[in-house]
Amino acid sequence: MQSFTLPAQYLRQIVGLVGDMGADVPGWLARAQLHEARLGDSDLHLSLATFERLIEDAMARTDEPAFGLLVGERLVVNTHGLLGYAAMNSTTLRQAAQLIERYIALRTSLVSIRLVETEGEARLVFAEAAPLGGIARPVLEAVILAIKNVLDFMTLGSCPLERVSFAFARPAYAGLAHQLCRCEVRYDADWSGFVLPAQSIDQPLKTADAASFRDTEQILQRELAKLTAEQSMSSRVRRVLLEKQGGFPSLSLTARLFHLTPRTLHRRLQAEGTSFKSLLEEVRHTLAQEHLKAGRMTVEEIAYSLGYTDLANFRRAFKRWQRQSPSAYRAEQQAL
Repeated sequence: MQSFTLPAQYLRQIVGLVGDMGADVPGWLARAQLHEARLGDSDLHLSLATFERLIEDAMARTDEPAFGLLVGERLVVNTHGLLGYAAMNSTTLRQAAQLIERYIALRTSLVSIRLVETEGEARLVFAEAAPLGGIARPVLEAVILAIKNVLDFMTLGSCPLERVSFAFARPAYAGLAHQLCRCEVRYDADWSGFVLPAQSIDQPLKTADAASFRDTEQILQRELAKLTAEQSMSSRVRRVLLEKQGGFPSLSLTARLFHLTPRTLHRRLQAEGTSFKSLLEEVRHTLAQEHLKAGRMTVEEIAYSLGYTDLANFRRAFKRWQRQSPSAYRAEQQAL
């Protein structure tokens, strides 16, 4: 059962929101075999499936489709631990963005973040780093708004984002998203994240403290090295495949990313009861389901995006995974 990284303070913020909205918190937690008293435990670990059920149930109990945005609004800079503190002391927005990109895994393994400079824009692009299924939208909304809050704090609100993009359909609560983001919000985009203000990304920040930044980043470096050493090889490979979707790396290239030989990578995955081929199949299966649910791409486009040059091969693979055709699965999901 796949586990993931999520500090207890984030979970407490989610619990606080559920309670503030008048829902039965003990009953909600009990469905996941949790108790509120355990939320402060440092050894509290949830499976990804349990977390997914918690979020889906929270949205149902509160009847709040914008749940992710409301969680993100609560995640201010001091909820992000050392990463938030280091970001506060960054000398420029660019340095902060690069810091968050490098160390986000210390706060959550649910998403990855990349600073991408393209088409004259500096984009902070957010993507699933774990198969999020039905909670992809609220998770991405929460994380994007949380990081926006950090940048707002650093700039004292003087550098509003140019725009926010979401790679899903425009929801009924789009007006709330615009209100919280305080900038243009686009939906049905091909990426999720936001555009940093180009004119100020390299300007010195008034809140900067180079010495504090340097000292804190050294701690983050040690913590990241420790986390990387503790992670299973299969989870690390799965993360790479999810990050590189649209152009999956080969076994040889993946091994090179980890400074291993292909044979060593194969042996380490085998020791964990899996293989590169199995992990690639798992990621393709997850992404195929998400694309079909979203309904923005044709079956042919989904097949191509997952590396299938022959549509028939994709259809056969999907039938093996789901025991139904891609078209039948899409129709079934749209009827829900």
